Amino acid sequence: MNDSDPAPITIAFTPVPLARSRCNGWTPQAQRRFIDALAALGSVGQAVRAVDMTRNSAYRLRARPDAESFAAAWDRALDIGRARIFDIAMTRALDGHTTIRVLRGGSVIMDQGVSRHLVVAAIREAPPRSSIK
Repeated sequence: MNDSDPAPITIAFTPVPLARSRCNGWTPQAQRRFIDALAALGSVGQAVRAVDMTRNSAYRLRARPDAESFAAAWDRALDIGRARIFDIAMTRALDGHTTIRVLRGGSVIMDQGVSRHLVVAAIREAPPRSSIK
């Protein structure tokens, strides 16, 4: 982690109680790791892959009647993650990026510049809820 990386965000919630515990199931630790991954990645699909679970099992866990705290943490983490990704995309769009292409024969092309298409795409979308003050 370098000085420009944001501090990890911890979202407090009560894990969903389970009738039986499986070492490879949605343990309280797996639920916390999922919420942390969701806040970091801003994507349910990427977060479930990061904790080696499935999207369907995550949505089933969220739908349980005793999962209110978990569902609220999920929504908050998703907002945080999407806002983070939005900020990264806007920074890359406005500050520019470098693309390196290696061609057949070993020639290298380096393109640098502002991504106007990223700016236009970001402007079309509503900003994430957590970034609205």
